[in-house]
Amino acid sequence: MSRDKQLKERWELVVNKLSTQFAEGDILDLDAIIYLIGVQELGQLHRKFKKDHKLDLMHIAICRLLEPYGYYEFDYFDEDKWPHYIVKEQLPPLKAGEQSVLMKEAIVNYFVETEYIK
Repeated sequence: MSRDKQLKERWELVVNKLSTQFAEGDILDLDAIIYLIGVQELGQLHRKFKKDHKLDLMHIAICRLLEPYGYYEFDYFDEDKWPHYIVKEQLPPLKAGEQSVLMKEAIVNYFVETEYIK
């Protein structure tokens, strides 16, 4: 199976599984999935977040997702137990479609690594 086809199939599996679990079947978009990963990584699952914290959660997720690619490295947890990352390497300039593919690949890898999907 080609890498692109496998990524597409795994991405659809992630979207469907998360949409069923967290959105009563409404299809979650990329940003919503990134937000969920941020909540997961923070570990404060039952807390309600303000709008500015939602952006912080998405930042946490993006750092965590791109860490295996060498772009970020975990640094420390602050006193509120929020993770902080340092930039190891700047992301190359990517077109919107390339950025979307990179994030989908990173999300699929995250959920394979966490054994949410196979």
